[in-house]
Amino acid sequence: MNKKSIITLLLILAAMTAQAQVQPTSALVGSWSGKLDLGVVSLRLVLHLEQHEGYVTATFESPDQGQKDIAAYKEFLSDDSVALKVEAIGMTFRARLKEGKLDGTLMQNGMTIPIVMEKGVAEVKHPQRPQPPYPYETEEVTFRNEKDDATLAGTITWPVGYDAKAKRKPVVVILVTGSGQQNRDEELMGHAPFLVIADYLARHGIATLRYDDRATGQSTGGDVKNATSEDFMHDAQAGLEYLRNRKAFRKTGCIGHSEGGLIAFMLAARKKADFIVSLAGPGVKGDTLLAAQTNRIMQLMGQPATTTRAQLWLQQVTQKNPWMTWYMNYDPSDDIRNSRCPVFALNGDRDCQVISTQNLTAIRQLLPKSKKNLVKEYPGLNHLFQHCTTGLPTEYSSIEETISPEVLEDMARWIGKQ
Repeated sequence: MNKKSIITLLLILAAMTAQAQVQPTSALVGSWSGKLDLGVVSLRLVLHLEQHEGYVTATFESPDQGQKDIAAYKEFLSDDSVALKVEAIGMTFRARLKEGKLDGTLMQNGMTIPIVMEKGVAEVKHPQRPQPPYPYETEEVTFRNEKDDATLAGTITWPVGYDAKAKRKPVVVILVTGSGQQNRDEELMGHAPFLVIADYLARHGIATLRYDDRATGQSTGGDVKNATSEDFMHDAQAGLEYLRNRKAFRKTGCIGHSEGGLIAFMLAARKKADFIVSLAGPGVKGDTLLAAQTNRIMQLMGQPATTTRAQLWLQQVTQKNPWMTWYMNYDPSDDIRNSRCPVFALNGDRDCQVISTQNLTAIRQLLPKSKKNLVKEYPGLNHLFQHCTTGLPTEYSSIEETISPEVLEDMARWIGKQ
């Protein structure tokens, strides 16, 4: 799924990067948080009023959309009132201090939404995130994709009790992130899924290599602006070749999430991986998937679900996004049909970005018959494989769970049999 395509009320705010200065010192300085009630869903909104050399700067944050440092322009600020504006999208925010809370309204596109904000920001805990000291060794490495002039930096996590002199070598998997440039932990919405997966697999005898996407984190080089999933596949392929050349592993596989799951099938079809795990990897043509995704999200938000592929293509003609053009044209059927290595394909039934019924049905029909293959749907899980309520992306950051323990257990068990 393309995270850029998530349609929510405040996503456009991310385009606002200019800092705005407001009134000198105010008693309202600090962070304030509340929830915008949009009917079917609610979005957390955080206002930061920070003191800087006699002035107060104002920024918004939308944690449920992963948006930070959204600059606002001051219309008014006193010890008990504030009025802010984001001019590019015609959004205004006005609030007055009442009984220790900011009682306010957000106005945009003819909508007026009340919001009450309290002082401070509630911390959402993610208990699955591993903390040092770890019971295993890690190794910082780099590998090259010479074709695209990219140097990828990553971390090998060795299994607990790993002995380089042991006769039986461990299995290793390379982890490939979803769409959008992400670091080696696939950090998004406060979660670090790949860190959790690497930790769990290490404790169950399986090595991993996770890496920063090209031109992200410590990785350098490689075109991003014009790159497509095929280019990102070359990065993952370079990682697989690097692991094989080390001659430290028995088998070399791939775990890919979302776009990474698509890349996993591409690698399998080209006989570059000994086995693959596709976490919500697309099983249908890109424009078909995006139309179903958009309609499911709109439906869950109580809006008309009438988007067609033709409408998406009309929008793409205007945007001229190379990645999106390639993705909408890409049909994974041949790659799935030619995946002769063992495949574990899984989806959550509340995934509204890669619809499980559409996706897994196609994969089951296309995948070569093999006793080693496993196609499984998980009840109650979203696109990140979290237990959820609606499956909407706005829930991701507020859910404490990073990834379902059952999914972790099933992956470790299945990979252990390869």
